Amino acid sequence: MDILRGLLGLIILISIAFAFSKHKRKVNWKLVGSGVAIQLILGLLVFKVPAFASSFGVVAGFFTQLLTFTDAGAQFIFGTWPDVAKIMVPAGETNAIHTVGYVFAFKVLPTVVFFSALTSLLYYLGVLQKIVFGFAWILSKTMRLSGAESLAAAANIFVGQTEAPLVVKPYIDKMTKSEIMCLMTGGMATIAGGVFAAFIGFLGGDDPAAQQEFAKHLLTASILSAPAAIVCAKILYPETEQVDENLDIDKSKIGSGPLEAISTGTTDGIKLAVNVGGMILVFLAFIAMINYFLFDIIGNYSGLNEIIATATVYQGLNLQMILGYVFAPLAWVIGIDAQDMILSGQLLGEKTVINEFIAYLSLKGMIAAEGGSMLQNRSVVILTYALCGFSNFASIGIQIGGISSLAPNQRGTLAKLGMRALIGGTLACLMTATIAGMLFA
Repeated sequence: MDILRGLLGLIILISIAFAFSKHKRKVNWKLVGSGVAIQLILGLLVFKVPAFASSFGVVAGFFTQLLTFTDAGAQFIFGTWPDVAKIMVPAGETNAIHTVGYVFAFKVLPTVVFFSALTSLLYYLGVLQKIVFGFAWILSKTMRLSGAESLAAAANIFVGQTEAPLVVKPYIDKMTKSEIMCLMTGGMATIAGGVFAAFIGFLGGDDPAAQQEFAKHLLTASILSAPAAIVCAKILYPETEQVDENLDIDKSKIGSGPLEAISTGTTDGIKLAVNVGGMILVFLAFIAMINYFLFDIIGNYSGLNEIIATATVYQGLNLQMILGYVFAPLAWVIGIDAQDMILSGQLLGEKTVINEFIAYLSLKGMIAAEGGSMLQNRSVVILTYALCGFSNFASIGIQIGGISSLAPNQRGTLAKLGMRALIGGTLACLMTATIAGMLFA
């Protein structure tokens, strides 16, 4: 039943992409079929083949081990952590020592800095380029992509939406609109290595087993979403021009030596961590302001709060409830059971309208809720995949600013394709989540 529902979900998601297609008659359905097949094969290997799953577990274990290295540096600056069970007590409890915000500020954000430095070092040493080239070669041969978009799609698995374009920097100014669409959608559908590690620590807490489990799912999501992003991009904006299929990766290095590469990565990581912390602060403040008007003014004076509290899981009229009901149909499409649809819709809405950090923050709260998790384990797994991407409205501006700095002549194209890229990135994440729901037992 899960498989049939998943196949239906994939058909619906592809149909949505087709509805927004720029050139419907130019869609390369062979490429679309190849991309979906790659997703399904990889999903089967991860979820159903023990040997392959174990190899992913080894890689996931490597990432969880790296988190302990971050702790060593963070503890020196911020001190030793209190008992995690006490940290994770809900904020309303009188015996709570620290809320999840403490963990986020002093455990998660330092991880972003460390992984940024590590990524820069690997880039300087040429390790990252070789890995990216390997993935790009597979994508190029199986989906017949241009060299530039294959490299960009592969790079997005490991680095963020503003770093991946650096791999194909020499080619951006000559890219076709379809290639630019693929570049942008890939950035929307995946996450950066730094925040990848941060999410592992955030969702898994101090439990190594939980960290490894989330690491495996997030790693799988990052890889599966690459071909999904290509599928959605090529449906939304099919290629109509001649492209260069040569795979020539940019060999420029970050800094003149390993130490400079680490220093540059650290500086970039600090900027990213401050940016992430600032965004969380501002968006939560805006949510509080919106909810004040919805709950305290409209809900109270209209009597809606009482009605909503009686009929739903929410205490009254708020933004979370609105997002929950608006996005609930998409939750059903990706395979979420009826009892979890509204809460799952809330998370999908928060990720799209606000950002993935806020959504994962809410997911963590639902998992660690007093009295036990508010969601079934299967729903948690599906949502872990669905939320694993930068597809939100803010990313449109980030990509226009970041990519246009490398190729100013493409700024107009980037602006025109922004909304389509957001749709494509969102659908790609949902496709990956749907496949996870099909195969997760």
